[in-house]
Amino acid sequence: MHIVVLDGHTLNPGDLSWDELSALGQLEVHPRTKPAEVLGRAMAADVLLTNKVALDRETILALPKVRYIGVLATGYNVVDAAAARERGIPVTNVPGYSTRSVAQLVFALILELTHHVGQHAQTVREGRWSRSEDFCYWDRPLLELDGLTLGIIGFGQIGREVANIARALGMRVLVHSRTRPAELPREAGWVSLNELLARADIVSLHCPLTPDTRHLINSERLALMKPTAFLINTSRGPLVEEAVLAEALNSGRLAGAGLDVLSAEPPAAGNPLLTAKNCLITPHIGWASKAARRRLMGITAANLRAFLAGQPQNVVN
Repeated sequence: MHIVVLDGHTLNPGDLSWDELSALGQLEVHPRTKPAEVLGRAMAADVLLTNKVALDRETILALPKVRYIGVLATGYNVVDAAAARERGIPVTNVPGYSTRSVAQLVFALILELTHHVGQHAQTVREGRWSRSEDFCYWDRPLLELDGLTLGIIGFGQIGREVANIARALGMRVLVHSRTRPAELPREAGWVSLNELLARADIVSLHCPLTPDTRHLINSERLALMKPTAFLINTSRGPLVEEAVLAEALNSGRLAGAGLDVLSAEPPAAGNPLLTAKNCLITPHIGWASKAARRRLMGITAANLRAFLAGQPQNVVN
């Protein structure tokens, strides 16, 4: 069996092992694959694994040998799942592998926005503390999370983990999701979207990207938020109308934002958020801790073993 990985570098830049997959067949790993290279590299594959390389309908119908497509991520919009189904090809994904890592990044962004650790550490390296007339200094208000209200939009595994951490830090938690959860963590409350936006000191997005959630955060909804509030997005970039958010930050209508995702990745140089005031942007790293990537590798191999045993799991089509 010939297994082809089209873009293995992000999952494994060299700090993990491919052994679990190579034990299942002849493994061919390409660090990256350009669109023009997909057909040539995939033509002989029985098993095709992709992270962000798109497999559209035309490509899938042109691959005579492929029996299985595995997505090295939770989101699987890069694959035309309907075309694969027509060919009888199961498409699998990897759910739940990065829950703790993404939740950790949420609070890394929140803590930087509220305590400015990186900024102050940089001023110390530049010699400012050594030149200071006082034993300490701070450039911006330092905010304590205890007693603040965190609004969580979307309440799947990651939203729940974020709520648990928030409660441990003494925060109040408000939740809004498409359907009201049967159970909520202790002292968390379910409210309407508008109420959450109006009451929260920090809003964190954890919902999937659908036609209904595209530009969920727009000018009307930003206007509901406190001018002292922060927006966190570690979910999907297009949930936020970027030009409107940049305007709100630059005008002082919103205190700050922490973003790990943007509408286009990598972003165009002209994206207004790249120069917006008090806007922290990380390069989509919430999923990328070594522990999370190790789980991703393990579940990917388990998915393929289950398929070979005639009991496929995590099939999305």
